[in-house]
Amino acid sequence: MKGIITVLGKDQVGIIAKVCTYLAEQNVNILDISQTIVQDYFNMMMIVDISSPAKAFEDLITDLHELGLGIGVEIKLQHEDIFNSMHRI
Repeated sequence: MKGIITVLGKDQVGIIAKVCTYLAEQNVNILDISQTIVQDYFNMMMIVDISSPAKAFEDLITDLHELGLGIGVEIKLQHEDIFNSMHRI
């Protein structure tokens, strides 16, 4: 199973490091990552393997949201199927 993680917010040091560290702790492998900075705004999209996470999918969503609040960015995790369906319409 794959998931899509998006991160959006004001650029600052350590955003990628904090997100990647959390994912590694949860046994979530990063398959692809893309990030850009546009006039001090950080935008990142990751495709991750959620086949065998340490926590339930819903807990990952909650934890990533809370991590984002702590570092001043918005982090969303969506299942690949939902993401694909949403963008097909």
